[in-house]
Amino acid sequence: MRRVTLFVNGASHNGKVVAVYGTLADLLSVASTKFGIKAANIYNGNGGLIDDIAFIRDDDVLYISEGDHFVDPPNNLESPHEFHSWAHTDWITLNVGGRRFTTTRSTLVKEPESMLAHMFRDKDVWGNKQDEQGAYLIDRSPDYFEPILNYLRHGQLIINDGINLLGKTVETCTIFDLFNVEINNNDVLLQNSQPPDDHSPISRKEFVRFLLATPTKSELRCQGLNFSGADLSRLDLRYINFKMANLSRCNLTHANLCGTNLERADLSNANLDGANLQGVKMLCTNAEGASLKGCNFEDPAGLKANLEGANLKGVDMEGSQMTGINLRVATLKNAKLKNCNLRGATLAGTDLENCDLSGCDLQEANLRGSNVKGAIFEEMLTPLHMSQSVR
Repeated sequence: MRRVTLFVNGASHNGKVVAVYGTLADLLSVASTKFGIKAANIYNGNGGLIDDIAFIRDDDVLYISEGDHFVDPPNNLESPHEFHSWAHTDWITLNVGGRRFTTTRSTLVKEPESMLAHMFRDKDVWGNKQDEQGAYLIDRSPDYFEPILNYLRHGQLIINDGINLLGKTVETCTIFDLFNVEINNNDVLLQNSQPPDDHSPISRKEFVRFLLATPTKSELRCQGLNFSGADLSRLDLRYINFKMANLSRCNLTHANLCGTNLERADLSNANLDGANLQGVKMLCTNAEGASLKGCNFEDPAGLKANLEGANLKGVDMEGSQMTGINLRVATLKNAKLKNCNLRGATLAGTDLENCDLSGCDLQEANLRGSNVKGAIFEEMLTPLHMSQSVR
């Protein structure tokens, strides 16, 4: 039988040694009885959530919590009950740039390594930096501080309408950096429900700022934004949501667009030569006149690129790797697909009129119902069977 020492969430006093048996729910029940609280979660000393009793070893030191986050409390609290009272009932008023915010101390110390946690972990840390009503003074813009506070409250970054797109990004990121609050597994929303007054395209410099300010595990949503004519070449744009975005005439050469959502986006006359398009989503995308020479759509993990219904009129895709690609009912009229690898591709119902497919590998490709009027099938790497094309 294993035994562990339990403390209340982050506390270092009045631990309880208990036996580990049965399930994780049994251990939580014992912990609730021992400490007189309703234990909901168990963490290790680094704040890692334990969701399986098999991860618990003999003589481990663990921390129980009523909430869904790990808090590192001040060392001068003597009992778990004192910590519980301190963290959850101590209300604090902040004066941020003239606007007042009221919240609990537990919210402000939710991110243990943040500057806010260091500021408010001890009750007297701010000294006399208070206004006449006793609110703690923070010299920042309240419009941009509010998303930080809301993120600490419920774990979601929300930007209010009416805040300038560039301003909110730069200022919010500055505050996150200033207070050392890390955004994990959260959508960073770079759009308003109402269109911004400034419809000018986002530049490379501005977008690189967005990228650098976004954690790698977060989803960057650029739905409907205007990047027309921007130079986004060689950037890491993996898994970004560009749905319905304007990317016309963009320079995306050698960009990494693996798993990117380009559904219904405008890529007309864009240059994507040498881009990595593994597993890309381009349903009903308008890429008329675009250049996609030497692109890689082939994902070794088996995730297939989806270009179903896309407008690819006049595109140049020469030399691209497109094994298993889905081009069903797409329009490729007058497109150049010389020397492309289209093994196992879905081309059913695709318009291939006047398309140059010379030197392509179409082994096991599905061409049923496709329009091949005027298409060029010279120097094919594998024979094209009549069963593959019925029109």
